Amino acid sequence: MTRSVRRTRRLLRLAGAGAVAVLALGACSSSPDASDTKGSGASDAAASPELSGTVTVFAAASLKESFTTLGKEFEQRHPGTEVGFNFGGSDTLAASITSGAPADVFAAASPGTMKTVTDGNEASGTPVTFARNQLEIATLPGNPDKVTSLKDLTRSGLKVVLCDKTVPCGSAAHKALDAAGVRLTPVSYEQDVKSALNKVELKEADAAVVYKTDVRAAGGKVEGVEFPESAGAVNDYPIAVLKNAEHAEAARAFIALVRSAEGQKVLGRAGFLKP
Repeated sequence: MTRSVRRTRRLLRLAGAGAVAVLALGACSSSPDASDTKGSGASDAAASPELSGTVTVFAAASLKESFTTLGKEFEQRHPGTEVGFNFGGSDTLAASITSGAPADVFAAASPGTMKTVTDGNEASGTPVTFARNQLEIATLPGNPDKVTSLKDLTRSGLKVVLCDKTVPCGSAAHKALDAAGVRLTPVSYEQDVKSALNKVELKEADAAVVYKTDVRAAGGKVEGVEFPESAGAVNDYPIAVLKNAEHAEAARAFIALVRSAEGQKVLGRAGFLKP
């Protein structure tokens, strides 16, 4: 073998070794290092622990249908959880919370009733408005008394039911009645909006001033009558995690669902207005 041939082969071997080294370096630079992988995977898992336990939600009676639907959706998304509800008049629920009733979430039908809880230092963080609700007159199916306005509710012999003034639907109703210049003496004051509506459904009353959402939820059992004064008596609905929540993470996740696009869609179908 000549000297020139041996020199050529040696140069080719050196060139091949250099190419392998370049390829190896390229492979190392294109692969994520261990810390990058950990940051995108393990840390995310640690930041979003699996939820478990029963989330106890105290909610205004008018939220019953919507929140029951969202509660089932929440349980499907988080198999280790359950959602328990206590529906009622917001003022009664607020009083129970400030008296020590165990709950994780409070959803009120007015800022005023939520203020009872925040003033009692029972809320964790600042409550947020997640929906709004407007009033409507509920009459018997077919509106046999031909009610078209708040003034019509003052007719002699017409049995009308209102929510109690301390309840958000009652406070809103009185605000609307004042705006219309109407003085009304109902046959009864009810402690929550469902009880007021129930009087009409059972034909124990001819009409009741309730929320549009409750008229819609009742289906064909009642008929709704809109009135212009309702636009000036719209109630904001705030929601908050409670300070002594046993399952605070799950409570926050439930509120996130309520405020999400899907949650807002459920509330919108029920007749709630956007916050």
